[in-house]
Amino acid sequence: MTSLGRVISVRGSLARVGLLAASKMGISEVRATVGRFVSIRCANSIIVAMITEVSCENLPTSDLYIATASVDLLGEILGGPDRQKFQRGVTNYPTIGDAVDLITHDELRTVYAPSGSDQINVGTLQQDPSVVAYVDIEEMLSKHFAVLGSTGVGKSTGVSLLLNEILKARPNLRIFLLDVHNEYGRCFGDRALVLNPRNLKLPFWLFNFEEIVDVLFAGRPGVPEELDILAEVIPMAKAAYTQYQSTDRLGLKRSDTKAVGFTVDTPVPYRLVDLISLIDERMGRLENRSSRIIYHKLISRIETVRNDPRYTFMFDNANVGGDTMAEVISHLFRLPANGRPMTVMQLAGFPAEVIDSVVSVLCRMAFDFGLWSDGVSPLLFVCEEAHRYASADRNIGFGPTRKAVSRIAKEGRKYGVYLGLVTQRPAELDATIISQCNTLFTMRLANDRDQALLRSAVSDAAANLLSFVPSLGTREVLAFGEGVALPTRLRFKEVPPHQLPRSEATISTAPSVAAGHDMHFVAAVLERWRGATSHRDVPNDPGINDRPGARPMSVEAPMLQPSMGLDPDRFTLLKKPLR
Repeated sequence: MTSLGRVISVRGSLARVGLLAASKMGISEVRATVGRFVSIRCANSIIVAMITEVSCENLPTSDLYIATASVDLLGEILGGPDRQKFQRGVTNYPTIGDAVDLITHDELRTVYAPSGSDQINVGTLQQDPSVVAYVDIEEMLSKHFAVLGSTGVGKSTGVSLLLNEILKARPNLRIFLLDVHNEYGRCFGDRALVLNPRNLKLPFWLFNFEEIVDVLFAGRPGVPEELDILAEVIPMAKAAYTQYQSTDRLGLKRSDTKAVGFTVDTPVPYRLVDLISLIDERMGRLENRSSRIIYHKLISRIETVRNDPRYTFMFDNANVGGDTMAEVISHLFRLPANGRPMTVMQLAGFPAEVIDSVVSVLCRMAFDFGLWSDGVSPLLFVCEEAHRYASADRNIGFGPTRKAVSRIAKEGRKYGVYLGLVTQRPAELDATIISQCNTLFTMRLANDRDQALLRSAVSDAAANLLSFVPSLGTREVLAFGEGVALPTRLRFKEVPPHQLPRSEATISTAPSVAAGHDMHFVAAVLERWRGATSHRDVPNDPGINDRPGARPMSVEAPMLQPSMGLDPDRFTLLKKPLR
């Protein structure tokens, strides 16, 4: 059989190939274009390479060649015909004149053959749809992964596919998903526990000093004088609560702050009543009126937040049951899993000014639990819209959240806490964090800055593949890194309708003719809207029985979808006339 071409130059991991005149090839073989794999026949191996550029400029003077192609050398197939094995990297470089052919179906199968049972099937190769693309689950998880892509390219569907496949392959791995837009609630069926502000219990005393300050000051910088008072009285409030619990005495022996044994960050319970009375007591000792104003402001700040119905998940019944930290962590991180190894944390219903603090607490507790348990129970922490929490610009966002995500990225794998990042703006994500993700699934990215960041993050010889990123189709992915055999252009497989994220499955820009949006509908929506920020029970609210404290913590609330419109199966509830 006549070859497609011949090697005409070699430089490091790159080679140039002269493509022979068409008269010497079959018509089907002329389709040697960018992105295709070729095989270079060497003396002891077959080198697998990818075409990154084809040109007919500056051709050699002989009329043998109709074009030249640049190829990246990716790996080699070793062994005899019966025991062929693919390995990354090249040990035997090609020489001038070596034959080059389009890669055969069997050779592609050898390259992408699953190397063990620990593989998940995520789709098929773009070059040959009959070859299944496998991902090594151990390499992908233990060295972190990221899914990148612009809005509307199938990113959320890809995340649903990957997580469902991981759940199938590793039924005992716990997964925690931060769901920013409340779109994954139905993707995992009865294998996931869905948490939202209605059924979450996250006592305020689990927040460390920076986090509770962020809550009290609604995301703005704290007033230094007030922070000094808080830093002094929080450890004393913790000591007071411990003494309440350990003795039956109503009287409390006032102890010196240095002797209480707690810091502002020790995760032990305390009561807001104690905190306020300690501040009040200090205020009473002051004679200077201007100094007392600072104490008064701090007390009113604490009272305002405590009485805000949007913060019910933090303050309502926070001290019922004493030290409930074990129950909270068990519930959040599924220990034991009870058939539900996954938690979907729906963030869209939380007050905007407290989301950063909540995410910081969750990331920090996930890491600390892994650290102090020596990683005996692995957890995958998936961060949707990761650029919100770990921005490249240090002046944006909440410092402790970035620190918590960064800590998982840098040290998490030693303690069994793995990170999955999902973002549409990788350029806005902290470069240190994305550089820790050793498997990247890149979908279409149109922004130049995002593409530039990606080039710096990808170390593979096939970084030239990134020139395809702006023109990838929907569901098409470039997969790089440790989890895949080769830098691969693949197509994610179809996701069953019940596993589609909500934004893909039900939201359409075309209004439904049957919807009949009348005034009753608008009034019902407004009732729910107001109900989210008041203590009143709303007659048309389907989650009316799911307020914290109304039912035990083990009962899940129905999924909230405030950011994505109203749920179709709830629409009938909203149509009922208001009384």
